[in-house]
Amino acid sequence: MSDGQEIYTLLNEIYLILDDGDRRLFGQFDLTPPRYYALVHIGAKPGISLSKLSSLMLCDKSNATRIVKGLEGEDLVYRLPHETDGRTIRLFLSERGQEIRQKAISAHSRYNKKRFHSKVPVEKEELRTELVQLKNHLRDRLEVAA
Repeated sequence: MSDGQEIYTLLNEIYLILDDGDRRLFGQFDLTPPRYYALVHIGAKPGISLSKLSSLMLCDKSNATRIVKGLEGEDLVYRLPHETDGRTIRLFLSERGQEIRQKAISAHSRYNKKRFHSKVPVEKEELRTELVQLKNHLRDRLEVAA
């Protein structure tokens, strides 16, 4: 196995473990990871457009629309037309959406403290720096496939 393949496999296994833990945690709030992140982004940028939300979530606009429609159906999100651009819809959290968002963010923060509390001494700042560099490297090469 090449070094690149080994690193990819290890990172993918870590991702799957983290994702499974997130799914279990967010399930307590009747959320999936994409629905959670939609609430996080909409709450952080009230009035965000669907296009911007899909960009932040690294998904296409139709997928973001499906997520938002589900959140609307549960009275977590509502839409308003843009004041000057009739083609743009702005997204906002309802009071219920704000409440669930805050509870889920707090629970996720507590969960991550437990998950990443290490009994093994790790240079966390060095690991963080390396991971940020890897993330930036990979993001810069998203367009280049095969």
